Amino acid sequence: MTLTELKYIVMLAEEKHFGRAADRCYVSQPTLSVAVKKLEEELGAAIFERSKSSVYITPLGEQIIEQAKRVLEQANTIKELASSGQNQLKGPLKIGAIFTIAPYLLPYMIPHLNKITEGMPLLIEEDLTENLRPKLRNGDLDAIVIALPFKEPDVVTQPIYEEEFVVLMPKNHAWAKLDKIKTEQLSTDNLLLLGKGHCFSDQVLEACPMINEDQFGEGRTIVNGSSLETIRYMVSSGLGVTVLPKSAATNIDHETLEVRPFANPVPKRTVALAWRASFPRPKAIESVSQSIREACKQLELE
Repeated sequence: MTLTELKYIVMLAEEKHFGRAADRCYVSQPTLSVAVKKLEEELGAAIFERSKSSVYITPLGEQIIEQAKRVLEQANTIKELASSGQNQLKGPLKIGAIFTIAPYLLPYMIPHLNKITEGMPLLIEEDLTENLRPKLRNGDLDAIVIALPFKEPDVVTQPIYEEEFVVLMPKNHAWAKLDKIKTEQLSTDNLLLLGKGHCFSDQVLEACPMINEDQFGEGRTIVNGSSLETIRYMVSSGLGVTVLPKSAATNIDHETLEVRPFANPVPKRTVALAWRASFPRPKAIESVSQSIREACKQLELE
């Protein structure tokens, strides 16, 4: 039994597909398949049930995979202890962040981080929360920046700042004459939101429960976009309005767009930093947390 074989079964459990699991492990599908079969034979137990189109985890396999995750996490801790030595700020830090945070926070966070760590390099990955979660657990990422709620066993979650939502509209929109926008107004125009899987859209819909297809005015609807930047372009074309986190409402082209705050109660989200409780470089985590707080001051976030 090797750590590589344990990594293979964990990846296969996550993907439930030999081809995708092999791609994530950077090996060929036959290599991964043979290694998994070899491990099953060594253990004398079936970890997976295979069919022509699907891969299922057996009840015993679930227990084996959970233990494999713990073994991989501990092995990763040993590596990090050895590489960091006495200086926890030396060596790359693997950071993940959701799509609606990374491009707006990192440009302000990284310069401050460089100053206080003398250039600790970051390996950065943008993804959905549901994809960042397992990568944090298995050691592919050291810490992630996400929006609450977020709960994960053996993971520390530190709320850092609250961020209000704002409304983005075309320059010539009727609402541009208003100082503030009421949440119920959003159902009176086309509303552009991120597609399925983006927690920000869920937060907008939760904060504005009157938004649904049944309550939209005649000829109005919800339109999904792939990114906030793409949505911004669609808004500037006159397709409708959107809701943005305040940090994403910077560098607005006021020739074509206008931004307005919400009336009370203002929808908002809480952004947090999460890391494994066993992560051996707490000073690195504290440096990131401190740099995020410094970035918030520049972005005028709470």
